[in-house]
Amino acid sequence: MADNPFHTMPKARNHTERIIKDIMRRGMSKPGAMNDLFDMIRQLQIEGAVLVDGEPVFDKENFRDAAIFNSELRRLAAEKIRKNGDPDMVELYKRSLLLDAKYNFDCYCRYLEWNRPAKKKFYEPRRKQLKPIADAMQQLADGELDLLTISCPPGVGKTTLSIFFLSWIGGKNPELSVLGGSHSNSLLHGIFDELLRVLDKDGEYLYNDVFPLAPVVGNSGKELRIDLQTQKRFETFEFSSIGSGNAGKVRCSRLLYCDDLIDGIETAMSRDRLDKLWQQYYTDLRQRKIGNCAELHVATRWSIWDPIGRLEQEYGDDKRAKFLVFPAMNKNDESNFDYPYSLGFTTQMYRQQREIMDEPSWRALYMNQPIEREGLLYSEEELRRFFELPDGDPDSIIAVCDTKDKGADYFVMPVAYQYGPDFYIDGVICDNGNPDTVEPRLVDIIVKRNVQMARFESNQAGGRIATSVQEQVKERGGRCKVTTKYTTANKETKIIVNSPWVKEHCLFKDNSMIKNDKEYRRFMQFLCGWTMAGKNKHDDVPDGMAQLAEFVQSFAMNKVEIIKRPF
Repeated sequence: MADNPFHTMPKARNHTERIIKDIMRRGMSKPGAMNDLFDMIRQLQIEGAVLVDGEPVFDKENFRDAAIFNSELRRLAAEKIRKNGDPDMVELYKRSLLLDAKYNFDCYCRYLEWNRPAKKKFYEPRRKQLKPIADAMQQLADGELDLLTISCPPGVGKTTLSIFFLSWIGGKNPELSVLGGSHSNSLLHGIFDELLRVLDKDGEYLYNDVFPLAPVVGNSGKELRIDLQTQKRFETFEFSSIGSGNAGKVRCSRLLYCDDLIDGIETAMSRDRLDKLWQQYYTDLRQRKIGNCAELHVATRWSIWDPIGRLEQEYGDDKRAKFLVFPAMNKNDESNFDYPYSLGFTTQMYRQQREIMDEPSWRALYMNQPIEREGLLYSEEELRRFFELPDGDPDSIIAVCDTKDKGADYFVMPVAYQYGPDFYIDGVICDNGNPDTVEPRLVDIIVKRNVQMARFESNQAGGRIATSVQEQVKERGGRCKVTTKYTTANKETKIIVNSPWVKEHCLFKDNSMIKNDKEYRRFMQFLCGWTMAGKNKHDDVPDGMAQLAEFVQSFAMNKVEIIKRPF
């Protein structure tokens, strides 16, 4: 397979591709054959190309097939390098990367740092995590997107990858201008200095191998400007902070790059400041765009009203806009950014960070799930908590289930243990999995916790699921009575009007008790993240608690009092 990948490759469309296929069919056991293959791939890439304004315009099919063949060549070379460290294969691998580097951002990032020691490289150790971002940046550069936003936790490398991206698109189109904006000049100075390091022809990066015709011809540290290839009125790179007063002095025709427009918690906590920032972004940065200028935002999230949040509200349904979110922890409560060589953040580090932060800040800065702090219906501080259930048997054990059919909604089932007027939420399901996989979990929690009564919302697939759960509970010896209720009330109104009852009568596990219970933590995040002031992505948990409130109160309304006969 490794020496004969013939069947995985594109169908030969011309003479050059037939030669490539013939070389691959005969085998790749000798370095000479692989070098011949590379020469033919390089020939295929330029075959049919024409020059337009001094730049090659490639035949799309030839270019595409050459990239596929070249990628397979690198895979074969990598296999031989792993087996015996063949220096000829190392050199071939490097040449293969260089061939694609001008047009493929991932290849560019890998080639750019070729000469750097492994532990000093930025991209290669982080490639597994950062490649989805690199691929989206590729789409932006190729004109498939007009707007790309990337939300990441602090310190994971989003700015450095963006600097690599700036150098790449600047080298590709040095005659076009890129404008970079941020909350402060100090951050932009850091970006400016690092970009110059990448572009330095005498430095450790190999930018000039890829773009020998686009060297630095001028720069100004005072005005934060860099020009490539030729000096122009609007330089290739210009950087200007929000509120700097540079409006009218800068332009961008290739890319508007915005990096962390919010300066900190004081701005994030003030709606007035966020509104002002949005206006400054429009006047100082966005109005500088001309022509078909693309837009890239990278940031740590602070608020639903930060620039990325507002852009998502405005362009969330636009197919030419992409909003990428990379949380610190995955669904298994493990780090998404534990890089080799101790370069990233371990699961333990993130868990420790979570313990010392308030929930809204953790969700915004690290999980990139900002919530509106003002207008929260349930705050962490006002909810009643418990460490263990009271002594003795509960008066009743009940549950409600907010079901889902398809999409991003969640199955939500709180299990409540009643002791007098109080209801202890001791077990929960909060799962957005496929109904076929979640349904057995619903049955399991009802049976194991001896739930006596359960009500299912019968909207959509709820009725069918309730019937199935009832049958399975009986088969397993459970004694739960499952009922259904069709809901016609406005969901938001239902959530709000039932919240006082939830706050008064329901107790939730203390945070110290749910450190290792990712499902209960998710349940509490959704409950405490629901706001009356803005849009809510997830309302299933507060809706489930509202259903519990209505279920319990229906007993009270139907209560029968027994009295002695008067005669």
